[in-house]
Amino acid sequence: MDDDQMEFDENTNEEENLFEHGDDNDFECDFSAYEFFHEGSTGAPCLSFDIIKDGLGDRRTCDNPVTCYFIAGTQTSSAHVNNLILMKMRNLHKIKKTPVDDDSEEDSELEDDEDEGNQGQPIIASSFTKHEGCVNRIRSTVLNGNHVCASWSELGRVHIWDMKRMMKIVDEDPDDGVQTDTEGIDQQPLFTFKGHCTEGFALDWSTAMPGTLATGDCEKFIYLWKPKDDTWTVGDKPYEGHTASVEDIQWSPNEAHVFATCSVDKSIRIWDDRAPQKKACMITVSDAHISDVNVIHWNRNDPFIVSGGDDGFVKIWDLRQIQGSNAVAKLKHHTGPITTVEWHPQDPSVFASGSEDNQILQWDLSVERDPDVKAEEDMDIPQQLLFEHQGQKNVKELHWHPQIPGVIISTAESGFHVFKTISC
Repeated sequence: MDDDQMEFDENTNEEENLFEHGDDNDFECDFSAYEFFHEGSTGAPCLSFDIIKDGLGDRRTCDNPVTCYFIAGTQTSSAHVNNLILMKMRNLHKIKKTPVDDDSEEDSELEDDEDEGNQGQPIIASSFTKHEGCVNRIRSTVLNGNHVCASWSELGRVHIWDMKRMMKIVDEDPDDGVQTDTEGIDQQPLFTFKGHCTEGFALDWSTAMPGTLATGDCEKFIYLWKPKDDTWTVGDKPYEGHTASVEDIQWSPNEAHVFATCSVDKSIRIWDDRAPQKKACMITVSDAHISDVNVIHWNRNDPFIVSGGDDGFVKIWDLRQIQGSNAVAKLKHHTGPITTVEWHPQDPSVFASGSEDNQILQWDLSVERDPDVKAEEDMDIPQQLLFEHQGQKNVKELHWHPQIPGVIISTAESGFHVFKTISC
């Protein structure tokens, strides 16, 4: 592995491992507002990643040391080889609250006891495999009990990878310190599709139909993949409807065969793959945003989709009345293009958004406006805004951990953050 593919942040003490409490943030952070916070860098930027569902149990808390797995893809110059990096982070501790004066005011610091050696220190294990071209987007799933992932390459190809060998390596991590696979795994993708005529970013696995994949490219075309035996079949003809790049794609979590897309053409579309391709687009919101619609996410519990655009707006769409361009909520606090949005996996009213303005915001739609307070549009801070998280440069992607409620992992040009606020 090249040195710039996997290295410690230059401001990080190597003995304290990859994800640690930072001292050099460009903002003043009140850590009493966090239950949990770690940060780090892989050297080469990883602008897309996905959390891997593990077998450690659902609805885990941060009261015990946290363990999580994720798969990420690097984006380096054409002179370098890119990689898929699978990482296991464990022994991640909560922030310890300690009184600082007689009035019992609290200060916050990472839980760490020097007398206990590495007991309070994060432990990282990683493995990698080479990837041709920068990784535009990566998504993981479990198929027949095995972990697999799909990657969109800047070279216009979509690959499916078996993560079994990488998972085995990271699960052999030592009791302390860092376990890095310096040789990497020499493997070929399980399947590669070269039918897209250009690169793309839209990529999503169906949860209702395991192994089914949807991909969209920068030329407006969408392809559906179906698993067959030990391989995949991809439709001969693409789904067409958008007039510009398909930026994001999301399968319905509850209705098999239904998926949503968004585009540079400013629209959001809802599709049903059971219909003939020319009639598959059931609903079109033509002017969902006043400029590019970058990202969407489908609520796992209620019939809502959240979208984010270049206009800096976050909008909520009720699928029961999505016809037209009337969002049920329009939220504006970001000052740059929205690059990532995602609903909380357990709380249907909570979601998070990230932007090129270097902020991640947590929102709660259940917060009602006080009638004695002036209208939201006249306020500097929307009342649904729960929390502002800063400290990353040019936020690209965030995911709530599906098995540890409230924990968010986010990536940006400056590296990764793993955190849980007191708000969620």
